[in-house]
Amino acid sequence: MKASVEQRLETELDQFRKDGVYKQLNYLDSPQDARVQMEGRGEVIILSSNNYLGLSAIPEIIQAGQAALERFGAGTASVRFICGTFTIHREVEQALADLVGTEASLTYVSCWNANEGLCATFLGPEDAVISDELNHASIIDSIRLAKAIVKCRSAVYKHSNMTDLEEKLKSVADARTRLIMTDGVFSMEGDVARLADILELARKYDAIVAVDDSHATGVLGKTGRGTPEHAGVLGEVDIITSTLGKALGGAAGGFTASSAAMCDYLTQRSRPQLFSNALPCTVAASALAAVRYLREHPERVTRLHDSARYFRHRLVEMGFKPLEGDTPIIPVILGDTAKAIQMSNLLLGEGVFVTGFGYPVVPKGQARVRCQISAGHTQEDLDAALEAFHKVGRQLRLI
Repeated sequence: MKASVEQRLETELDQFRKDGVYKQLNYLDSPQDARVQMEGRGEVIILSSNNYLGLSAIPEIIQAGQAALERFGAGTASVRFICGTFTIHREVEQALADLVGTEASLTYVSCWNANEGLCATFLGPEDAVISDELNHASIIDSIRLAKAIVKCRSAVYKHSNMTDLEEKLKSVADARTRLIMTDGVFSMEGDVARLADILELARKYDAIVAVDDSHATGVLGKTGRGTPEHAGVLGEVDIITSTLGKALGGAAGGFTASSAAMCDYLTQRSRPQLFSNALPCTVAASALAAVRYLREHPERVTRLHDSARYFRHRLVEMGFKPLEGDTPIIPVILGDTAKAIQMSNLLLGEGVFVTGFGYPVVPKGQARVRCQISAGHTQEDLDAALEAFHKVGRQLRLI
């Protein structure tokens, strides 16, 4: 690489460090779980993982991946439409569709790819997509890509503001297709989309709804079937995208769930599907085992909800100000970015890993540490983490 490019990159990296936004990688040397072995730190309680149900280290889920490795080999070595489709793909796709309440589903190597492959595939210049302002980056990039490739129109509505969403729907009344896109659970805020209200507006203005349920699949609803179950509208959402890399064992992969026609159309035309190797069979098998485990153990979802309520309540009792919510994402607002990073570092020194976020990941003045609770956390884990929060909070004069 040219020296001038290397110099520019090093200069920008140095500025990241000065600005306090440089991301230091921490290396784990054990399975993802409530407690892990972190290189240079020893045993640490994890409060920053998407392993919401604690399924990453469940023996039968690991064994399902191992069995698939023996049966199907190390890789798919092809895209789906050539010779990369295995029988395990059909099994996991049907199980995922059944879980989230749709007719069919289609797997991708990530939910980012699932989102990326959606808008530009079935929308055109006659169509419009309307997006919540706090949607995940993958939704934003999907819309940007669609605008560049197929020239569709787009609009952004204020976060969870139904009045603004209705105004945006009125502004694209002449569009052939009106697509509303929203996260089910907004990952930085931990709040839940007003899905029932969104669907009501969609019916009123003849729109369709797509929900990225990555932080809700396996998490929300009495049995973990996601935001639609939580909102009482299971089976009513047109398109659901989600991940296999969070509550469902945390390996990798994503999917789009919808009608059989939509999933077939994506198989025919979605570029991430046509030009990427198929989801590894080991991942498909472990995800299938995770879905089956979830359906057989709804008490794990109940435990997750109870633990999240307990942790949030105890933080409030101490004097912290976590955002209100019904999810296991519990952001503790500190305001100042440096304070959030300092608190994260001090907590790690106490054996609790929780990440600090500041601008530009979150708005200025809204820096936070984001706690993520897992059904894998024991009462002892939660109380030990809370004790560390109390100690560090007093040290920083936050409480």
